[in-house]
Parts: sequence; structure tokens; C-alpha cells
Amino acid sequence: MKKTGAKFGKPLVGVIMGSSSDWVTMEHAANTLRALGVPFETRVVSAHRTPDLLFEYASSAERRGIAVIIAGAGGAAHLPGMAAAKTVLPVLGVPVESKALKGLDSLLSIAQMPGGIPVGTLAIGKAGAINAALLAGAILGIQHTEFREAVRKFRSTQTLKVLANPNPASGTAMQKKTTKKKAKKKLA
Repeated sequence: MKKTGAKFGKPLVGVIMGSSSDWVTMEHAANTLRALGVPFETRVVSAHRTPDLLFEYASSAERRGIAVIIAGAGGAAHLPGMAAAKTVLPVLGVPVESKALKGLDSLLSIAQMPGGIPVGTLAIGKAGAINAALLAGAILGIQHTEFREAVRKFRSTQTLKVLANPNPASGTAMQKKTTKKKAKKKLA
């Protein structure tokens, strides 16, 4: 289990995934948590291949100091729901894009939880992983102002990036590519 978060001495967010191949998506959650300064741990915990490990992980998370679980899964995507069934901690489900149905199957599996076992369902893929980390930061921000301020700074930075380039056709990489293509055509 990879852990990060020296200031707190223990992780506050558990980032779990059903398979190591899900890391391509879940790495974005880890990177965002790292950017926010939120201590976290990562672990492969399969709902189908290691159900006992999943039950132990989810049922012990609160006792170990975890405050939020981010669970990414593809296909049948039972991981977030099964984790939520074993803990009262907030569980944020990230649908991992699948080959067959491009993540729609994962999204519907995570979103269709029965009343009484909530899972916060995010967008499919990278955007969902990033937003799960931001939502975890916001949840932690209720008690820890440093995380609330980190989320605020993240959002402010996004705003400044948009305002700094309101017209993407002027002076950007896209314009430079177009100019290069025109120059190549003139030489030909």
C-alpha cells in the first residue's frame, strides 16, 4: 500500500481501484490529492477477485483514520458500492472507461445504488478522478482549513488560466500549428 502525507502521519483518503490497469485513470486522483496536500494511500482491492480484502479494507478504514474513500472501477464496477456497504465513510465512485462500452457500464453500475447505501458518482475517466480528489478535499476542508484553501486556490488558478486566454485562436499553440502548416504549404 503506497502512503503519502507526512504532515498528518497517516492518510486521510483511501484511493482504491479494482485492478492495477485502473491506475491510468486513478493516478489523476492521486496527483490532484498530492497537489492539494491531502495525505492519501493507494491500493488495488478487487470486489470480485479479493472480496475479503475489500471488506477488511473498507471496514477498517475509519479506525485507521481514513475520512474519505475514492473507489475507481470499470465494467461491472462493484467496488465503490461494496466499499460503501462496509463503511459509513463517504465513498466517491470513479467510473473507469471500459473497452466494450467506453465507461457507460461503469457509470451506470456505480450510479444505480439502492437507497440506503450512497456512493457519490463522478464522471467517467480522468475528469471523474480529478473531481473525486477535489470533492474529497472539499469534504476534508470542513474540518481542515488548509484543504479548503487548497481547493479554493485550485479553482482560482483554473479561473485565471481561462481569463488569461479568452480567445484560443490568438497567440496560442493552435495558431502556431496553423501558421506552420501554412508555411509548409508555401514551401511545397
